[in-house]
Amino acid sequence: MGRVLGLLDVGWEAPAPVLAGCLVALGLFGQAFWRLRQRGRTDHAGWDRAALFVLAVALTFLALASPLDGLGDRYLLSAHMLQHVAIGDLAPVLGLLALRGPLTFFLLPAPLLSRLASLRRLRALLHWLTGPWVALPLWIAAMWAWHVPRIYDYAATHQAVHDLEHLSFVLAGVLVWNLLIDPARTGRLPVAGRIGLAVAVFAAGDPVSAGLISSGASYPHYVSQAHRVFGLTPHADQVLAGVVMLVEQIATLGTCCAILLWPHLKRAPLRDESVQL
Repeated sequence: MGRVLGLLDVGWEAPAPVLAGCLVALGLFGQAFWRLRQRGRTDHAGWDRAALFVLAVALTFLALASPLDGLGDRYLLSAHMLQHVAIGDLAPVLGLLALRGPLTFFLLPAPLLSRLASLRRLRALLHWLTGPWVALPLWIAAMWAWHVPRIYDYAATHQAVHDLEHLSFVLAGVLVWNLLIDPARTGRLPVAGRIGLAVAVFAAGDPVSAGLISSGASYPHYVSQAHRVFGLTPHADQVLAGVVMLVEQIATLGTCCAILLWPHLKRAPLRDESVQL
């Protein structure tokens, strides 16, 4: 793989916004982690939480700054899809799992949190933005719009639009997984509602993955590439992109539903199958 990458115009490149965002995220988590541990609440600020959050940030950085970014931008649709699932699903899942409980409320420094909490209109706006009627449509819009071949190819050749594409996946992913994981324990959605949201997200993404798998090579940006990385034809690359998306959604959303259902399945009474004579 290293030899293949060496022949291509790809390498490590850390855009300033990506690097700054990762450092700010680590800084906010670090001060929250330290403040909570200083209060003796190591049960809510264990090193496993720190490892999860660092992994989330590292995954985001690798997706946007490693050679994977160059591969996805110029050569492989499947590499670009791997980027999308990393920044839109996997990193938000890990980060929000790390923040479950009091850590969520310590993420912002106390003076800033107090100031923001006093702004009623801002609180109302944030409450609306983090609700399911914003999160799900935004996720669907990001998933469907950016995979329209003409829009996708335009974004691939215009950096500002490309950055907007990535930002929309991050934002939509955080909003959806915030409702599914509910790290602040707000109870915005009951268990049935969270399962319904997970099913809706999967159902909305299924046409995209199915279209990628079942159709011919649809993205001129990749069809026109002279270098066939790893020997993948444009069609095989597109099928692989659809498989990456489908497998990731089954794994993450399926695991989420299983975890939400598990306590109820454990409490379900066993069916008496004894034969009455």
